Amino acid sequence: MSSFSDPKAVDSYAKMAERNVPALRDLHRMVGVLLAEKVPADGRVLVLGAGGGLELRAMAGTHPGWHFDGVDPSTPMLDQARVTTGGFADRIRLHEGYIEDAPQGPFDGATCLLTLHFLAQEERVRTLKELYRRLRPGAPLVTVHHSFPNDDAGKDKWLARFAAYVSAFEIGGAQSGLNIQAMKERLPVLSPEQDVSALHEAGFSQVELFYAAFTFKGWVAYKD
Repeated sequence: MSSFSDPKAVDSYAKMAERNVPALRDLHRMVGVLLAEKVPADGRVLVLGAGGGLELRAMAGTHPGWHFDGVDPSTPMLDQARVTTGGFADRIRLHEGYIEDAPQGPFDGATCLLTLHFLAQEERVRTLKELYRRLRPGAPLVTVHHSFPNDDAGKDKWLARFAAYVSAFEIGGAQSGLNIQAMKERLPVLSPEQDVSALHEAGFSQVELFYAAFTFKGWVAYKD
């Protein structure tokens, strides 16, 4: 995650996310719909991995009564989030750090988008347990991140498809800078089955897949 301290990477984050994540704006709307099934009109939502502020802006714009706590370890990304969400600053509190630095809640819902694929399995389960602990009973958690078979053949196949998807949208010969080999070696991606197991291990139930787009998967799960 060191790239999120690189000013050039931070400045280009929004464009990169829209290019790399299929139907990103639609995904944000889906997340809002899933949360709204349980989160009351004046609810409080925890956003882990809030740097950049894209999902915060989307949810704040469509749910005017919600209040948000966003958490991210990158100072430059949080600075960008402040700019991105400036019109909703009265309903958004930003916190620098990791899950242990998040308010205790209890929250009516939570999201963790494009974040968990940076965490190895043990740390991922710990983070999910901390999210679980901060939620009210019955509250939803929505997660989206890279998730694909983690045997060598599966990795090669799905990362090649992801690279082809990204390159198809490069304009005027511009290069994405996408390093598939680095992704394969450095990202501790779990298989979809392992991701579901991690959610269950953290205490969540009713785990449902709602988003699948090449290497990305998204689930909604609930605190008992």
